[in-house]
Amino acid sequence: MKPTLVLMAAGMGSRYGGLKQIDPVGPSGEIVMDYSVYDAIQAGFGKVVFIIRPDIEEVFKEKIGARFKDKIETAYAFQTLENIPEGFSIPEGRVKPWGTGQAVLVAREHVTGPFAVLNADDFYGRASFKVLADELSATSVDSTDSCMVGFYIKNTISPNGGVTRGQCLVKDEYLQSVIERFEIERKEDGVIRFNDDGELQEMADGEFTSMNMWGFTPHLFDYLEKDFVNFLTEEGGEMKSEYLLPTIIDQMIQEGATRAKVLPTDEKWMGVTYPDDKPLVMAGIRALVDKGLYPENLWE
Repeated sequence: MKPTLVLMAAGMGSRYGGLKQIDPVGPSGEIVMDYSVYDAIQAGFGKVVFIIRPDIEEVFKEKIGARFKDKIETAYAFQTLENIPEGFSIPEGRVKPWGTGQAVLVAREHVTGPFAVLNADDFYGRASFKVLADELSATSVDSTDSCMVGFYIKNTISPNGGVTRGQCLVKDEYLQSVIERFEIERKEDGVIRFNDDGELQEMADGEFTSMNMWGFTPHLFDYLEKDFVNFLTEEGGEMKSEYLLPTIIDQMIQEGATRAKVLPTDEKWMGVTYPDDKPLVMAGIRALVDKGLYPENLWE
């Protein structure tokens, strides 16, 4: 069974004004998501599930989904604030959905085997998709194991300012914990540092970080279904609480509910954290096209 790719794109409408302002980064007007789907097809994924909001369904399918309909099986799942278990209510004034954990849970009906989950607006690189597809293709549907593509921190920082990343503690190829670090950047002396309650701490170039590129089996849905109830019971009344995937996986590891294998990649992550990052992403993709790794037009 070919693995399924789940792309979290529910926030795109709010960030890009109803999808009308999505910035092209490829030479023929491609957006970052185009490259993710293209790489997934090349790596051996057999289906892609887009997690979106219902209000952007029509324009999303027209402007984005139509590009892939003849290339790979596609499906759509919808994340809404109202999609919560019976017995819970939404805090007055809250408008944002409940985070990436809820986003994955709404894709359940479209996934029957091992699957990957990642952000729709991050560029992960061909080799990252390949190592993830190979691992998932060799994983039993009944397994409780999971995996994460581990990026070296040196390949994920921005030259234009600090970033937030999940620092990964790894032992014998398996993830032990994920700790969120803030304001990570390479300083003038060449050393990567982050802000830890006002004190700068060092990070080695070769340390792993999570970029939200995960692999799971349907076992995750069973866990999320129960744990989301616990989250809402404890934090559902808060205006800005979020049910986040890295926190959930860390919790599962500590409970012994999963083992998360770390799959190293040498790929350079690309994304737009700051406005000045966009030209860098465009130049990076242009260089990959010039090397022959991607065609001038992905979908011709």
